[in-house]
Amino acid sequence: MALAPRLVIVYRRTEYEELVARHGTAGQAAFFLTSRGRSLEEAEQRHHRTLAALAEVAASVPLDWRRTRVERGDLARFLFAPDDIVAVVGQDGLVANVSKYLDGQPVIGVDTDPGRNPGVLVRHRPGDAAELLRAAAAPAGGGRVEERTMVEAVADDSQRLLALNEIYLGQPGHQTARYRLAVDGRPAEPQASSGVLVGTGTGATGWCRSTWLERRSELDLPAPDATALAWFVREAWPSQTTGTTQVQGLLTEHSRLTVTVGSDRLVAFGDGMEADALELFWGQTVRVGVAATRLRLLV
Repeated sequence: MALAPRLVIVYRRTEYEELVARHGTAGQAAFFLTSRGRSLEEAEQRHHRTLAALAEVAASVPLDWRRTRVERGDLARFLFAPDDIVAVVGQDGLVANVSKYLDGQPVIGVDTDPGRNPGVLVRHRPGDAAELLRAAAAPAGGGRVEERTMVEAVADDSQRLLALNEIYLGQPGHQTARYRLAVDGRPAEPQASSGVLVGTGTGATGWCRSTWLERRSELDLPAPDATALAWFVREAWPSQTTGTTQVQGLLTEHSRLTVTVGSDRLVAFGDGMEADALELFWGQTVRVGVAATRLRLLV
């Protein structure tokens, strides 16, 4: 007997909840902000909009379905099933946060604050949830699905990291990262820099784009569905022992960027989630490229 579909609702604590948790009570949080010329009212209004969106999505779930909720901070400990349907209720960045833990499950992005969020990945309103759930559960996989390319980093000890926007490889603090970098079989170049950034077409609207603009790069940044990645070395330092000839480029589906660690410790993290990083030590090698896994976004 086949089990009913399971909907996993992914959300994150609101700014209001974070403020109350930090200061103990809403009154103390309001006093803290008022003494600095700010008001708790705006955060409280966004909080209530988020609660209303979560309630509306939950009310759209068919009665015979299984359902659960997971907060962003618990994603690393949550086990997604292959046949789950995932509803991300929040901001665009929350879709990126959850994508690294998925393997082909359909994702519905629900915007809790239209007009404030760009709505690139959370394109739907809470009222659309019922129709989208029916489409996602259809036997033929109804609904229009947009597949977005992801980036992965695989270390020589089998550690693996997946990201939707970008992977950053560098020092966990602000020190200089030292390593050897090689692309597509070219000779490896010793480098000292602020780190290496490898991004997808989805990430080409964020951190990678800002790096691209700063250096006035002439690279054509990839589209979100293109099986290509853009990579940049941030603030490479030229010296007698370190070079700057390989500082940007594009990776195709079958090419890899290879980095051999030359510092005591480097980290690699994806989509800004520093708490969930690969730990890499002197002499280790990590290869970064297009991931076989893709985000399946219902649009």
